[in-house]
Amino acid sequence: MKFRAIRADKTDAGQDVRFVEMEDSELMDGDVTVRVTHSTVNYKDGLALSGKSAIIRRFPMVLGIDLAGVVETSAGTDFAPGDEVIVNGFGLSETHFGGYAEKARVKGDWLVRLPAGLTRAEAMAIGTAGYTAMLAVMAIERHGLTPASGPALVTGAAGGVGSTAVSLLADKGWTVIASTGRSSEAEYLKGLGASEIIERASLSAPGKPLGKEQWAAAVDSVGSQTLANVLAQTRYGGAVAACGLAGGIDLPATVAPFILRAVTLIGIDSVQCPMARRLEAWRRLASDLDREKLAAMTQTIPFNEAFEAGRRILKGETRGRLVVAIE
Repeated sequence: MKFRAIRADKTDAGQDVRFVEMEDSELMDGDVTVRVTHSTVNYKDGLALSGKSAIIRRFPMVLGIDLAGVVETSAGTDFAPGDEVIVNGFGLSETHFGGYAEKARVKGDWLVRLPAGLTRAEAMAIGTAGYTAMLAVMAIERHGLTPASGPALVTGAAGGVGSTAVSLLADKGWTVIASTGRSSEAEYLKGLGASEIIERASLSAPGKPLGKEQWAAAVDSVGSQTLANVLAQTRYGGAVAACGLAGGIDLPATVAPFILRAVTLIGIDSVQCPMARRLEAWRRLASDLDREKLAAMTQTIPFNEAFEAGRRILKGETRGRLVVAIE
């Protein structure tokens, strides 16, 4: 039976990204076939949907870095037909067909069983963005930092990673400073728990190697000059979890914060994260993330609006999380 998908094909002119009809025989290798019910639109998805990004490393490629659905068939795994599952990372939309399709075939050891208390739609409201935010919070906690250490900064706060990080940190008792370029989102961010809103411009312009010590911890999804300034203003012994590059891939920083203030820069990878830590992150999300706040930061769109959503996310015109209803 045919099913719909958003697929990128390589052409002489570049990439052709469009809706297509596919058959089961065209799916990639894997021991579990999933009927996909929900996906998401992350910044990475916006890049892929644009047809101008090098994110895709093989063609043809079904896009979508996240999926949630129901197992249809399973061979030699711990999953059975009818099980509700999540897949994110592991090269979806880069080297393996992703979640922008009504069906997916993946490796069983990539699957996360839907945590108790979460619906598939809520799992995708969290998605890679929320899961990455939790990995960042867990990394800060492993560093030994607590709300008593001082405030926590979140950059790109109105985005998917940022919104979730603000909510998680605030609910753990942190005083959260939210950085955004959209002053219109101040009330939204305060509703998620932010105590203070600062303008993105205060961090995006070139700054000093060391600035005034402001925060004990930070979650940064922007990178580039913003990350350099975040490091320069982190308190002695603090830690910054870096998990994005919305502002650029470069890092025009100095070693000063590291050798004069013992600041730690922690890299957060959501794609190949070990399964034990992945499962812990999803368990924590199911137990710690406020459902009302999650609903407040989430918009659900039909499958046929994915391209428009991708354009909006690249322009910084979205806030929070975008769930794609596949079926």
